[in-house]
Order: sequence, then C-alpha cells, then structure tokens
Amino acid sequence: MALEEVQKIVQAVRSGNPAPIYLLHGPEPYYVDLISSIIEKELLSEEEKGFNQVVLYGRDVQINDLVAQAKRYPMMAPRQVIILKEAQDLARTIDQLAPYAENPQPTTVLVIAYKYKKLDSRKKLVKAIRDKGVVFESKKLYDNQLPEWIRQVLALKGYSIVPKAAQMLVEFLGNDLSKIDNELNKLMLLIPEGQSITPELVERNIGISKDFNNFELQAAIAERDEKKAFGIVHYFGQNPKSHPLLMTTAIMYGFFTKLMKYHALIDKSKASQALGMSNYNVRQYRTAASNYPMKKVSRVIGSIRTIDMKAKGVEYTGSHAELYKELLLQIMR
Repeated sequence: MALEEVQKIVQAVRSGNPAPIYLLHGPEPYYVDLISSIIEKELLSEEEKGFNQVVLYGRDVQINDLVAQAKRYPMMAPRQVIILKEAQDLARTIDQLAPYAENPQPTTVLVIAYKYKKLDSRKKLVKAIRDKGVVFESKKLYDNQLPEWIRQVLALKGYSIVPKAAQMLVEFLGNDLSKIDNELNKLMLLIPEGQSITPELVERNIGISKDFNNFELQAAIAERDEKKAFGIVHYFGQNPKSHPLLMTTAIMYGFFTKLMKYHALIDKSKASQALGMSNYNVRQYRTAASNYPMKKVSRVIGSIRTIDMKAKGVEYTGSHAELYKELLLQIMR
C-alpha cells in the first residue's frame, strides 16, 4: 500500500540516507506534497538551508538552469536540497533531465514533484531515476479504500476509529486526502492519544450529523426502515446546501449498482474481494439483497437515473425536497 511505501521513504530521509534524486508523480497530490514537504523541512538544519536549499517552480525554470543548480556543490554542509515544485509545467521538456538522472550529483538531493498526472514509465528519465534514486507513483484511492486509509493513518499516530465514523468522514469530505488529513489532525488535537474516534466525536467536532447523513440513509434503505429513511430525507430537504440531492443520487446509484453485482455473485462468500469493500460493508449488502430482489434493484436504478436528471433541471422545476420523497417512494414502495 502507498502508506507503507511513503513510510519507507520518510524513514530513509529522517535517518540521513536520502536518495540523490526523487520522482514523485501521479494523480493524487497528497503524497507528492507530503514527501516533498518532509524533505524540505527536515533534511537540512535551519543553518544549512540558507545556502543549500532551493525551491524552484516548473513554470519559472529551464531544464539547463535546473541541472546547473543540481551540479553545484553545497556550502558548509554535506548536501544541498533542490525541490522542483509543479514539475508538470515542464511536461514538454522534462525528459531532458535524463542525462543528469543517469549520473546524479551525490551531494545533491533533487526532488521532482510532478502532480496530478503520472509520467510514462517507458520514458528514459523515469528509468534513470528508478535506477539511481526513488520513483514514487501517487495513485488516487477508490472510495471504498478511504475508510481503511483513515484507519491506517490514525493507527500510525496511536488512535483508532469506529467504522461508522470513518464512513461519515468519507461521505462529508469526499476523496480529497489533504482535506481528510486536515480534519483528522483537528480531531487528534482535541482527544487524548489512544482514544477511539466515534461518530459522536465527529459530529461534535467537525459538524457532521451522526444521524442525518447518506451513510445512515443507505443503512435505513438497506433495512427497509421507512420511518428512519423518510426522516433523514426530510432533514436533507430542509438543509439542501449541506445535503445536495445530486450527491445522494450518486451514492444511491452506486449502492444499488453494487447490490445488483452482489445478486449476480455465485459465491457470496467472496463478495468482499469481488465488490472491493470491507466485510463490514458486505453485511449491509447481504441485508439489502434479502429486501430488494434483482428485478426490483433494476427498476430502482432506472428510477434513480430519472430523478438525477430531474435534479439537474431536465423537465422539472419543482423543489429538491419533493424529489427526495419521490426517490424514497420509488425505492421503498
């Protein structure tokens, strides 16, 4: 997993054994920023940084100038550090760094932070850095991987989290790892180390309702608990800015699409691997499958598409509060 790979990179840096060149690239900016920030802040002492640390930006530098800087010797320090941020702005010329990467200056640590996309692994530059330094690809996490990522991040810092609380954070914050990490740091400042993060703590400190959210709505629908489900969508209708209908239709569409796949599985014991979800979530799909036969699931998916189009203004001018009720009627009746 990416987190383990990051730990190894950071451990080498903190132990004073950095690679001479790093390529940090990929669609997920969180790890690119995290690793480059740790190298920037921790590899040199404050006294050494004045003459031996340079931060450059892709839009402002030419490859020749970067190479010249990298070949410079450090002053009164064992090494110099060069951080090339926003390296994706050099996409057209960055492969010209390959000759330097094949023979990097041993007293220079060059960090190439190439965000939002990955470099082709067949490029000469990537091959050279892999041979002489470190190549780290920062991949986007799938939504079903986020609760486990949250659990691992917290475990590294001596905390645990209740599965429902992790789901609440994912639903509220989306798949922006930086945003999730910021909120986790806030929580860890507020509670003692070793304490488990509960839905109540998330609700109290982040402002996410533990009772009125899409996670609870999905659970109520899975169990065919009409009273609870209609209570939640009534709350959503009264608070449309905090609970946009389009988010709910997207979540419901994903839920019933996976439920259809669950129905189609011959060996239900392998649902966790087949659907890419934890055993904790599989239990909910098992319950939902007993309440919604495959034919009903197919009709529900069609109804969700129709309501999603109405929510976008296609042949509909009414309120989203009414659409929420229509959505539940189509699902549960």
